[in-house]
Amino acid sequence: MRILHRFQRWLFAPLVYLAALLLLLEDWLWHLGARLMRRLAQWPPLHRLEAWICRLRPKAALVLFVAPATLLFPVKLLALWAMAHGYPLTGVTVIVLAKLGGAAAVARLYLLTRPVLLSIVWFAALLAWFLALKARWIEKLRATRAWQQVAALHAALRHWRMHAAPRPGSWLARFRRLLKRFRSRWHTR
Repeated sequence: MRILHRFQRWLFAPLVYLAALLLLLEDWLWHLGARLMRRLAQWPPLHRLEAWICRLRPKAALVLFVAPATLLFPVKLLALWAMAHGYPLTGVTVIVLAKLGGAAAVARLYLLTRPVLLSIVWFAALLAWFLALKARWIEKLRATRAWQQVAALHAALRHWRMHAAPRPGSWLARFRRLLKRFRSRWHTR
């Protein structure tokens, strides 16, 4: 029995890491989309639409929350059809754009409807279960030696980039001076 359990762990470990990486990518897209949609929400017609969304009842909010994924499914099928018929770049581009647009829309809709959605008991329980599962998978990924090596390399590169002094006459030194001037002018506004 112990050998079977060890074999299962060995067999499913790559799948857990792949799922954790996909969750990290989804999380990054979620935050990027939320920032983008927050900026777009300053447009008055969109601001009024968001105010209306905030006043929805729980069932209507749930339907609206699920709508982007449902509406993007046929678009993704069309992209797969394009890839199957000799247009792989078009298909991949459409899938990536649909993923980015869908993540942005769902992120903003979730922020707007979250208080109402959490009043639905089964939704709140499902969300808590999913967030706990996501946290466990990401912790497993971050505990791996490969993740720690990549994180250390990233920190070393960031330290080198911030502390490496370019030669005085190089283009990098001129570019840094230009950036410093731009920052100082921007902060004085």
